[in-house]
Amino acid sequence: MKLVTFIRTNVEPSGAPESAARLGVLIGESTDARIVDFAAVRTARDEPPLDAFRSLLDWLDGGEVARDATERTVELAASEPTAETVLSPGECRLLAPLVRPRSIRDCLAFEQHLIDATRTVVGWRAPWLSRFDRFWQQRRGRSLLAPPKVWYERPIYYKGNPHSVVGPDADVLWPRFTERLDYELEFAAVIGRTGRDISEADAARHIAGYVVFNDFSARDLQMREMQGRLGPAKSKDFDTGNAIGPYLVTADEVGDPQSLAMSARVNGELWSQGSSAEMHFSFAEIVAYISQDETLYPGDLIGSGTVPSGCGLELDRWIQPGDTIELTVERLGTLRNRVIRREPS
Repeated sequence: MKLVTFIRTNVEPSGAPESAARLGVLIGESTDARIVDFAAVRTARDEPPLDAFRSLLDWLDGGEVARDATERTVELAASEPTAETVLSPGECRLLAPLVRPRSIRDCLAFEQHLIDATRTVVGWRAPWLSRFDRFWQQRRGRSLLAPPKVWYERPIYYKGNPHSVVGPDADVLWPRFTERLDYELEFAAVIGRTGRDISEADAARHIAGYVVFNDFSARDLQMREMQGRLGPAKSKDFDTGNAIGPYLVTADEVGDPQSLAMSARVNGELWSQGSSAEMHFSFAEIVAYISQDETLYPGDLIGSGTVPSGCGLELDRWIQPGDTIELTVERLGTLRNRVIRREPS
């Protein structure tokens, strides 16, 4: 299933608040795509509102009961479609499927991303060393700029701000404190079942589904922050800095999450291309590690980290205010956002 959070533009005024959001599922493909409005189906059948249909977070909390109710609702809508229960995408404005995740953790699971990003930074001061390392890796199969030993021993991650999430086609506000804002081509797992000390073998049962994830970063500030030896902070912590969407694709529909083609386009031009197959740690390993002596809850979001070539830093190529970034992940859809300068206060 492709679960969507949306506002009905044929009913609500332009710029309606998130409190007007509804939960549904996207059915069909391309020009045949339609959105089933869960609440409208129940209203049409004179059934009382269902708590699990208030939001995606409530749906995740509802577990198997919510999933069973969803399957029944979709079947009813398909058998008796009306203009109120089954909508065209043009009648809806999609929000982030998970408007407020319970938490955000973002990992650094791609080795080559870290090598290439480091190579760019080294190249600013010592271009010869950057070129030599690229040559060395091509010839010897390993980089002199490889991550430290600890990176290979356990998944590294930081915690983000769940209040800074935006959805598809939302504007991302360019922070005033940076001149080098960057996109990051990622995807994320969303936890669907409470658990602690989860084993790798059992981890898949705790993942409800996946979303495309763009972790915007202020690179010039990040370079300074990382010298403090604590990790990224303000460089990844600003309003609208975490974009997710366009929908939550349930895990059963995704299949193997470690086999997805990924790409990024800026103003329609292909900038980045990679695959989730290059993850050093699988999501099963990541969930097992994070849940050691810590409970994970439905609605927790865990990012993969950036796929190799999946950001401007690796390419030493930078987006500008007004640019539109499109991230596409196989089976998860395309997440589109425009970056704009903040209005003067």
